[in-house]
Amino acid sequence: MKLMPGVPPSPRSDHAAAVHAERYLLIFGGGSHATCFNDLHVLDLQSMEWSRPTQQGDIPTPRAGHAGITVGENWFIVGGGDNKSGVSETVVLNMSTLVWSVVTTVEGRVPVASEGLSVVVGSYNGEDILVSFGGYNGRYSNEINVLKPSHKSTLQSNMIETPVPDSVSAVPNATNATRDLDSEFEAGQDGKIREIVMDSPMKSKGEKSSDHVLASLRAEKEEIESSLNKEKLQSLQLKQDLADAETRNTDLYKELQSVRGQLAAEQSRCFKLEVELAELRQKLQTMETLQKELELLQRQKAASEEAASNAKQKQGSGGVWGWLAGSPPPQ
Repeated sequence: MKLMPGVPPSPRSDHAAAVHAERYLLIFGGGSHATCFNDLHVLDLQSMEWSRPTQQGDIPTPRAGHAGITVGENWFIVGGGDNKSGVSETVVLNMSTLVWSVVTTVEGRVPVASEGLSVVVGSYNGEDILVSFGGYNGRYSNEINVLKPSHKSTLQSNMIETPVPDSVSAVPNATNATRDLDSEFEAGQDGKIREIVMDSPMKSKGEKSSDHVLASLRAEKEEIESSLNKEKLQSLQLKQDLADAETRNTDLYKELQSVRGQLAAEQSRCFKLEVELAELRQKLQTMETLQKELELLQRQKAASEEAASNAKQKQGSGGVWGWLAGSPPPQ
């Protein structure tokens, strides 16, 4: 490995790291605030000195949030983004020659062009496979993507014709050496497993363009279906809320009817009380009239008694004066 003196990498996060030959620590990409990097730095773990090697080949675009995995001398970089969109190409670095190559390219917002995904290496039928999971590219994903590269010399893809064992039964068989985005199916409840095979160098530009358009349309279809599912969930929630509101309105109407019945009963009772009160007032007026008549009769009786008493007194007084005058009292 030929290195040129350099400086340590600038502060960053969301980069990828790998160890080569049990001695060299490689750091690629990452981001700091709104800036993404595509530089490569190497730390010699014996001398603990940083170097910045000269990169060759198809140097990747700046990215952060990507995932890296080593297979032999090859370091595969999958996904990532540049704060605007996800990175569409998967690249590989030969850590001995420091030559970059593009493994495959996808179109649209597919999970393999996402930030924050994870990738591991496995083996199928004696061939290495890369398995990625999750990521974020406008929406969070729980899909599994399987990349089947052949890192022997030319890095071209191989066909798989033998049956897939149960341990990797989620990986569909490839029928040609092109990227097969149709081979996806449900895994669990919502997760999808997608097989991605490297682009064949024998493809014409027209075929690649058609594949890119088809992949883009499928990605847009997935987004539309996801949006439609969200709208359906919101519609169901609104229907449930409407049903709950109607139930509450029914209960309130029943309660209102009950209150109206109680109010009508109270109004009837008040009317009866008003009638009884009117009768009592009439009786009271009659009693007052009788009281006045009684008082008048009592006064008349008292006046009659007083007149009779005065008449008797006058008669008695006339007899005494007549005797004094020499007149005999009446017989």
